[in-house]
Amino acid sequence: MAEVRIACPKCDWEPDGKPYWSCTCGHVWNTFDTGGRCPACKKQWEWTQCVVHAGGCLAMSPHLDWYRGLDEWLEEEISKIEVIVETS
Repeated sequence: MAEVRIACPKCDWEPDGKPYWSCTCGHVWNTFDTGGRCPACKKQWEWTQCVVHAGGCLAMSPHLDWYRGLDEWLEEEISKIEVIVETS
């Protein structure tokens, strides 16, 4: 089974689950709990900044680029669906 890991695409820093990211509405949360969507105002963030004070590099990257192994996981899930459809 493919494993999805979250890490900065630039420096490989891995978030520890703490609420480092803040929205323009003022809400602070862990952006990876919601796929980059602010739970307060529902703004969808397409870019995520690495957190320098937690050990990261301060670079901005597309949010989806933080998910390592996502392509492999998706391929596995699609193949499972294809098997179900073929046997139905």
